[in-house]
Amino acid sequence: MFEDIVVVQSAVSAFNNAALWAPAFLWWGMLATPLFIAIYWCAGTLLNKLGWTRNNILSHVSMWTVVFTFAWIVLFGGNYNVLRDSLSVLPMMVAAIVFLSALFISSHLRSRPLPRMDWRKRVFVLSVIALVGLSDTHAWWGPLLQIGALVLGVILGRRAKSEMRVIPGTVLIVLMTTTAILMQPEFFRFGQLGNLTIVHLLAVLLLGVCAAIVIAVRNVKSCGKIHRSAYVKLKWLGRVICVLGAALFVLTEAVPVMLGTLVAVCALASLSVWHAKNINPAIVDKMFAMMLGLFGLITVMPVISALGILYWMNTDSVDFWAETKRLL
Repeated sequence: MFEDIVVVQSAVSAFNNAALWAPAFLWWGMLATPLFIAIYWCAGTLLNKLGWTRNNILSHVSMWTVVFTFAWIVLFGGNYNVLRDSLSVLPMMVAAIVFLSALFISSHLRSRPLPRMDWRKRVFVLSVIALVGLSDTHAWWGPLLQIGALVLGVILGRRAKSEMRVIPGTVLIVLMTTTAILMQPEFFRFGQLGNLTIVHLLAVLLLGVCAAIVIAVRNVKSCGKIHRSAYVKLKWLGRVICVLGAALFVLTEAVPVMLGTLVAVCALASLSVWHAKNINPAIVDKMFAMMLGLFGLITVMPVISALGILYWMNTDSVDFWAETKRLL
């Protein structure tokens, strides 16, 4: 009864059970609300201070989002002893995110010449490599996997013929990080070894819906196709499938169910875009900003939510709710 392992497991179990009913990310987001309001009011001043304009804000916001996501995935991951089995694919998922983040950052900096490496820059580079290696110590090959992903991403990004596309690249990295959190919520302190609350699940689902709408509107052209009666029937069929998928996800917390639901939402939005004669392109920017705000909330990175607010304020106005209802 008083063996060390029993005491530790009991303490961990008590902590986990308490954490299940306390979605800390939500309370941290609520505590950061005054900060978000201040950023909303002072958006113009902040943008002037940063030197960001309507022409370059998207590239800056996306770049910093990926940089902070890279730092978060490396520094915020928790004890590998909490992995649910020895065959977990989480290390590979983390390596994929590290690779894509390095590829994105490096491709956008490829036109800049490599800086002269004095001792300070060498220490910085070696520190980053060491941190990436230490982020995966569950097996002897863990550091090699993560460092290899980082180096490969940097090399391919520098040798790329063009930059990684801004919105698709950011959406991909955000979705992969969110999927990793859902795969192993206790590793990322999102939930603790058990069923997640409805708040956790809805936050993830809303983020995914925003990303799915961005993908649909960017890749489907509005051309006024589909007869009205057929469109209405297909629209309601799609809505029923999406609602059933969301309900099943809340019940099961399964990653395949979430991804399937997001595919259904993307198909539903694509149907609406294809049927419409025109779609306000500003809805993509608003949905992208909303996705960043939710991602910052889930990962407890208020800076990313702040970036989403700044981007929202510096894009064309649109009737957000009307356009959203039109798409869904």
